Amino acid sequence: MISQIIPKLPFIDKQNTIDYYKNLGFEFTADYGNYLIAVYNNSEVHFFEFKELTPAKSDFMLYLKISNNIDKFYQQIQDKGIAIHPNGSLESKSWSMKEFSLIDPAGTLLTFGEKI
Repeated sequence: MISQIIPKLPFIDKQNTIDYYKNLGFEFTADYGNYLIAVYNNSEVHFFEFKELTPAKSDFMLYLKISNNIDKFYQQIQDKGIAIHPNGSLESKSWSMKEFSLIDPAGTLLTFGEKI
């Protein structure tokens, strides 16, 4: 039986990726050189080295559900100076979610959403 799903995302520059995700609140629990593991509460994300990746051409995406107070989390992101995706400002969607988006250093689209 499947007990957990763990996304694997690319990184180009390891330290840049660590700094970016730590700024979002992730804690890195393992560094194997070209492979990283990060956690946020009960969620886990793995990162693999992909030096040839062109961020502007990346098709990697991740949807992160927020359990409560996405408005506060969005404000914290802005207060830290983390760039919001140009088309990803916080807004209510017709599918009963309130969402915003970021793009990480490797070009991965990170969409955060809370059920409304």
